[in-house]
Amino acid sequence: MTTLFTILFDGVAYGMLLFVLACGLAVTLGLMNFVNLAHGAFAMAGGYVCAVLVNRSGVPFFAALPAAFLASAAIGLVAERLLYRHLYRRSPLDQVLFTIGLVFMAVTVADYLMGSSQTFIHIPDSLQGQINVFGVGVGRYRLMIIVICGLLTLALQLILMKTRFGSRLRAAVDDPRAAGGLGISVPYVFALTFAFGSGLAGLGGALGAEILGLDPYFPLKFMIYFLIVVTVGGASTITGPFLAALLLGIADVAGKYYVPKLGAFVIYTVMIVILIWKPHGLFGRTAAR
Repeated sequence: MTTLFTILFDGVAYGMLLFVLACGLAVTLGLMNFVNLAHGAFAMAGGYVCAVLVNRSGVPFFAALPAAFLASAAIGLVAERLLYRHLYRRSPLDQVLFTIGLVFMAVTVADYLMGSSQTFIHIPDSLQGQINVFGVGVGRYRLMIIVICGLLTLALQLILMKTRFGSRLRAAVDDPRAAGGLGISVPYVFALTFAFGSGLAGLGGALGAEILGLDPYFPLKFMIYFLIVVTVGGASTITGPFLAALLLGIADVAGKYYVPKLGAFVIYTVMIVILIWKPHGLFGRTAAR
């Protein structure tokens, strides 16, 4: 029971982290219909901003997290206004090729500026070690990730479903011309949404640097994980990727614990089984809008 609880706890923490890293892609792909494979580059940017502030400048870890979010959001806003907005009406193949190119550019820039060695963030002593929960050792840092990511998930769901901005975003995606006729500034809504998704990716990169590690190839190494979360969960909702991230996180941790020689094979097996069962994902739309 202790082992099962530990696997479940670590899997939930890993899944929560995956969701925060991938939810920006779920927004751009599912709500904005844009295939942004460079999403991991914004996560890497946030991780490096946090690492520089904490490791080199001595900024407290919790103060560096908002800075990572804002820096990634600012980079995303500039990129959206200068580059991405010209690709919204292009084919998915054009979007894929364009964003893959951005990934390799980001890898080169990060390698030049930060070096090729793996970077970890110095977390405060209060987040190191474990605490006992019902006799089971629970990592403090992973517990913090669960709390923060859980609150972010709830806030994101409320913003998209209960606020005026969320309704404007859905209207802008479903029928941009009609939304514009109603006085909704579609370019403004898309730019703000893209920036917010990039900021969440940067925050996830900052939170995940201690667990996942951080190096210039981060966008390439975890691109497939982001895509798996969105594909398995279904790109038309936020609930789907959230549940998919939890499921895949637990499956990945359990697989590496019980069958370590198979590595990541378990998570791909889960993905294949789910997509055979539900080709559009757990909560994907089966009919065209």
